[in-house]
Amino acid sequence: MGTKGTAGAKGSAGATGSGISRRSVLIGGAVTAVGAAALARDRLERAWWRLPGVEKSRTPGEVDYARAKWTAASPANWRRADRPDDFGIDRVVIHVTQGSFRSAVKVFQDPGHGAAAHYVVRRDGHVAQMIRELDVAFHAGNRSYNERSVGIEHEGFVDRPQDFTAAMYGASARLTAAICGRYGIPVDRDHIIGHVEVPGADHTDPGKHWDWDRYMKLVRAAERAR
Repeated sequence: MGTKGTAGAKGSAGATGSGISRRSVLIGGAVTAVGAAALARDRLERAWWRLPGVEKSRTPGEVDYARAKWTAASPANWRRADRPDDFGIDRVVIHVTQGSFRSAVKVFQDPGHGAAAHYVVRRDGHVAQMIRELDVAFHAGNRSYNERSVGIEHEGFVDRPQDFTAAMYGASARLTAAICGRYGIPVDRDHIIGHVEVPGADHTDPGKHWDWDRYMKLVRAAERAR
């Protein structure tokens, strides 16, 4: 056990009566100040990108994932943004369409639907991008998660495991690995989640038949191969 210092006395290393050196206090204060300054700078940068009229240049029909084909969603089903500069991206949300690929594309192009995901993956592995990753898609049913995530829909029904084909798992895993690599998202189940795991969500997808173990192994393999 250490001994207590006497009042007004100094140790050989210049320690205060509490056993904490003045140097440690100064260093701790400097680190705190630097951290606060970095946080303030980050907030200012994000606030700048949220100002009206401040936006990144875009090319119509451009995709974020080279293997995807552009098929635009209705502008009513997403919000223009400049992610990750205005809102950081730290999640991928997995969905199941509860219908066909064609029906999902159709409703996402319907301005009255009020929802859409960034990507839709077909059973044969075809990937359609409907919203730029820059933008906030209305897919999670939670504003904060919409702003911080990329949503991927998968053709099929939650109660039909046969809908989740090897081609679909593989194509989706490569897409998710690319998204995670682009934004530095950890490849784990805390950051790659199902719609059902979004706070406040009233959906059950991707359901009990979605093979998470198989999927995560494929995502990790795709990540290593990048």
